[in-house]
Amino acid sequence: MTRMQINGSESGVVRLFHLDLPAEAVARFTEQAGTGEWPLQYALGATRLRPAFVDVVRIADLGEMPLSSYLAQAYEVTGEDFRAMRPRIDALSGHVVVLPSQAFDHTGQELTIAAPLRWIGSFGEEQARARGPAPQSAAARVQSGTGGAPTVRPPRSPLLRVIVIAIALVVLGVAAVAVWLAG
Repeated sequence: MTRMQINGSESGVVRLFHLDLPAEAVARFTEQAGTGEWPLQYALGATRLRPAFVDVVRIADLGEMPLSSYLAQAYEVTGEDFRAMRPRIDALSGHVVVLPSQAFDHTGQELTIAAPLRWIGSFGEEQARARGPAPQSAAARVQSGTGGAPTVRPPRSPLLRVIVIAIALVVLGVAAVAVWLAG
């Protein structure tokens, strides 16, 4: 059994778990039932888990794209640890569960990972890089975000992207109907 501590103020970390289940059992394990039962949350030992940020990936659905490329593109995962783990990540088959920091709802908790989950690794998301030379004065560093209070990054959820696209399509549809009715 693997144990890991989740800090309630954590951001920018993506955790990857292999799911050792037959394909027909994955949905029942990873989706929260109407009764509140959620085997995935129990196997993680999580006290709080947000379904909207749980990404279950059937590796075969990626086609020719390696899993490491999916993580690099969808979650902007980067870093030396990630580069070193790419061959191991790309050798996985079946299903994986990807949990960004937001999945834990900013709740400090200790996970106790149990079968059928197997922790593969935790990786950092790419951090924004400063443009130009660093500010010289302390006031300029605080103002530009290179000193003082930490900056807050928006969540990088595939579900959030789908919702934004859906809203844009609805707005375009309403505008098209209004133009059609007016003309």
